[in-house]
Order: sequence, then structure tokens, then C-alpha cells
Amino acid sequence: MSVVIGVRIPKKLKEELEQLGIDYAREIREYLQRRVKEEKAKKLAEALDKLIEQAIEKDYSTTWIREERESRS
Repeated sequence: MSVVIGVRIPKKLKEELEQLGIDYAREIREYLQRRVKEEKAKKLAEALDKLIEQAIEKDYSTTWIREERESRS
């Protein structure tokens, strides 16, 4: 299923696109699809960074506590 969106552009730009034979509808569609992929990848990378950061902090805490306990013995 698809929906229609409208975009206002200068008349001169539309004329130039048509003269050059550029399929602007396809160009816009591909651009929007590419941007969605980029944003999803960005959000995924941020989530992975947080997970890695938490894992490193947890590992550091565990190591530090273990070292402290061993030094008291």
C-alpha cells in the first residue's frame, strides 16, 4: 500500500527536471528510503554503543570489586 505526499517546488525547477528527463518521483522516493535506512542504522548504532558501554562499566566494576576483596584478604 502506498500514500501520496505533496511537495511544493519552484516551477522553474520542475521544468528543468522535465527537460533533463529526471524522474523526480523516483528520485524523491529513493532519497526518502535511503534516509530511513540511515536513521535506523544510526539509532541501532547508538543502542549498541550504550550496551557496550554498560557491559564495559559492569566488567570494570566486577573487576574492581574482586581486586578490592582480594587485597583485603
